[in-house]
Amino acid sequence: MNRFNIHEAMYAILDIETTGGKYNEEGITEIAIHKFDGHKVVDTFISLVNPEKEIQPFVANLTGINNKMLRTAPKFHEVAKRIVEITEDTVLVAHNAQFDYRILRTEFRRLGFNFERKTLCTVDLSKNLLPEADSYSLGKLVRSLGIPVSDRHRANGDALATLQLFKLLLNKDLDKSIMKGIIREESLGELSPRQLDIVEQLPSETGLYYMYNKEGEIIFLGKSKNLKKRVNQHFTRSGETARKIQKETKKVTFERTGNELIAILKEQEELGRNRPKYNLNYQQQLFSHALYKSVSKEGYFTLRPDKLNGTSGRITTFASLEGAVNLLSKINDEFQLCDELNAIPEARCSCVKTNAEDCLQHTEVTWYNHRVEQAIEKYSLSQKNSVLIDKGREVGEHSAILIQNGMFKGLGFYNLNHQINNIHILESIITPMKGNINTTHIIESYLRKRKVLKILDLDH
Repeated sequence: MNRFNIHEAMYAILDIETTGGKYNEEGITEIAIHKFDGHKVVDTFISLVNPEKEIQPFVANLTGINNKMLRTAPKFHEVAKRIVEITEDTVLVAHNAQFDYRILRTEFRRLGFNFERKTLCTVDLSKNLLPEADSYSLGKLVRSLGIPVSDRHRANGDALATLQLFKLLLNKDLDKSIMKGIIREESLGELSPRQLDIVEQLPSETGLYYMYNKEGEIIFLGKSKNLKKRVNQHFTRSGETARKIQKETKKVTFERTGNELIAILKEQEELGRNRPKYNLNYQQQLFSHALYKSVSKEGYFTLRPDKLNGTSGRITTFASLEGAVNLLSKINDEFQLCDELNAIPEARCSCVKTNAEDCLQHTEVTWYNHRVEQAIEKYSLSQKNSVLIDKGREVGEHSAILIQNGMFKGLGFYNLNHQINNIHILESIITPMKGNINTTHIIESYLRKRKVLKILDLDH
């Protein structure tokens, strides 16, 4: 990395407004650049830009820039030469430089031009030089510093505010070492050739990805419904941990899983086995609440949502009380159970008679309790012996998740139906894995929200 004197550098203070929309599909609607020599502004370029696509409504409301204003504005290719000239031999400075630089690089790439500049992020600089700040958002930060800002969320208003902030930061950086250290050796928010090669070979499919360092150790692993997009995000994300991962990753491998449940369960198993140093929360319990079964004094089975309180009577688990209450409400409707008996907060019995003991739905205890048992059978893995069948990694293949005595035992893939109809063959194609309270929670939670292709009952 070139270590140049920070005051000999020329800066391009930049702000860009965009259409909003999908990642890497945004278009520029306005750009403002102030060329700054460390003392004064020596050149300025401000322009609306016709993005040749519609602005997202919430962005139009935020910025005040609408589609009508942009119809006669120059298109990006018409201002590209001016942007190249004003930023030549400068360090780009922006508040969240990763975003603005990525947008610019993307637009230039569409024109077949490789736009490369060193970058400085005033968010990063502020965190180092203004550690006591309550917020590092541009609006709140400049307000707390008494810097006037007009035309907030317009390119020039934000660029001028960023310029004033940058002047203040230059003054605070007495030894200049922090400033030099934060200038990126590799393009901020943009992929190096090695990282581009890594991302290019990944599929846009569901599965697991594994990030290795030069010693061949897995430093991070994760799951995603779009492997290419997720790993690309790792390489463009800001933050201390993200930068360490970017710097240390030398290779990324992947496994397709065909569906999300397989990916989640494999991730849970392999985190425990590999313990990557940047996966920090893999040992935590995934749930905090549960649905419990008990018996009323009249002999009715009752269900109640509650904080975790042992395993006795526990039916299924949740990450929040709200989740438990929502499922109980659904069960009450689906199986014609009583809201009052089942402890729905602030519920009144919805039966014909208002007194729960006289409720018409409760007159036959055996029949009522049978409905409760049906609900438990549907929403709990308890004591079940079954195989969850879903789509596999390719056409003609299926995935199989084996559950025995209510516990997850492993998973595998198969092509022929007889492979799962024969228990001995089934057990041979299943990769054994360790079931625990987290895997039970993962499977039950998944089945509450989504369907698998088929659930095969091994008891019948």
